Amino acid sequence: MHLTKEARAQLPQPHMNTSVIVALDLDSREEVLHLVQTLGQEAMAYKVGLQLLTAEGPSLVRELVAQGKQVFLDLKLHEIPSSVAAGVSAAGRLGATMVTVHASAGSAVLRAAVEAAKPFGALKVLALTVITSLGDEDLPEIGLAPSVKEQVMRLAHLAANAGCHGLVASAQEAAYLRDALPAELLIVTPGIQFQDSGRTEQTRVATPDMAARLGASHVVMGRAIVKASNPGLALSRAAMAFEAGRRERVLA
Repeated sequence: MHLTKEARAQLPQPHMNTSVIVALDLDSREEVLHLVQTLGQEAMAYKVGLQLLTAEGPSLVRELVAQGKQVFLDLKLHEIPSSVAAGVSAAGRLGATMVTVHASAGSAVLRAAVEAAKPFGALKVLALTVITSLGDEDLPEIGLAPSVKEQVMRLAHLAANAGCHGLVASAQEAAYLRDALPAELLIVTPGIQFQDSGRTEQTRVATPDMAARLGASHVVMGRAIVKASNPGLALSRAAMAFEAGRRERVLA
């Protein structure tokens, strides 16, 4: 099959393992550094969330950045515009490459976040649409009408129009988001597991290859790698599956 130059550019490049982001859902600096050492150069991107940031503070983020790692700082900011802008600026000063803001905070907040990220060239603002623990049946409880798809699309367009660099959404939403939004927009998908992984509290989950086929630019994997008997092998398995899924999408 003949591929255009654009299609060839989208094919995964060897030894580039930044599309699989390892979620550091751990309690201590010691656990984190042991895992980072174990994974070595095979893992170049990590997610730091509220659990670890609260336990160890921003110094650990600086330490990861100093080791040459990309840090996805999952703050899930949802505040007034000035407070969100201050949070994004703080993430930029730490050296983070991604930071999350709730799209449901509104366009003024999203625009403030994007503006605050501009001085930090590598920092991408990701808008969180609907968290992956929620399904259609949960939305009325928080005052929203089903379906999840409608809520995700509405918030995704809001984020894109505000200039956000990407979205956080489940793999199930990635297919229609990829078709409806600008091609350069990042789609970062949490809730990624292997087919043989155990049950989690997330309801909208997928495997790495499925997420890639559906249009995800990045996947976030936590316990499937972190709690594996061989984390390095689990990461390699995830990266190979993701690349296979991307190739299938490009070649389709």
